[in-house]
Amino acid sequence: MSEQILQLFKDTGVMMEGHFLLTSGLHSPVYCEKFRMLQYPKHTETLCRLIADHFKDQNVRWVAGPTMGGIILAYEVAKILDVRGIYAEKEGNERVFRRGHPIVPGDRVLIVDDIITTGGSILEVIKAVQKVGGTIVGAGVLVDRSPEEINLGIPFFSCLRTTTKTYQPDSCPLCKAGIPLVRLGG
Repeated sequence: MSEQILQLFKDTGVMMEGHFLLTSGLHSPVYCEKFRMLQYPKHTETLCRLIADHFKDQNVRWVAGPTMGGIILAYEVAKILDVRGIYAEKEGNERVFRRGHPIVPGDRVLIVDDIITTGGSILEVIKAVQKVGGTIVGAGVLVDRSPEEINLGIPFFSCLRTTTKTYQPDSCPLCKAGIPLVRLGG
């Protein structure tokens, strides 16, 4: 299945090559432009169904994602599971649930996101869920591109696992080669 998903990402232009600044601050020769996938509702539904199917027996009550791409994914996975979808917004250095999202202590929450590299966004959503007393059942992402397996302390699922080299800015060979750095994402 992962070969089919990888081909889908290539066919839709999600996988790009060059010299990119990632949200994590790292540099990479490959960039996954998830919004190129999210413009295809049928493909997005297919990927979200993989996440939903993986967690379908967990009695999920809410599906939460970080803003921006996580909003669409939370909505779609929630639709498939027939539960409510919400999102955590940035407020200072943390994420919070605003706009009347009434998670109550003990509510079972599935966290979804588009791409994981360092786990930062998902960890922020985990903290937001814990802050309001929710119980996290797991996390699902479209692409796990972390250089090493990340342990979030919760069950984790990715539609596609792909390892791509990432570099600290001060030791990036692409910078040293003079290849222009491109910032596409948030």
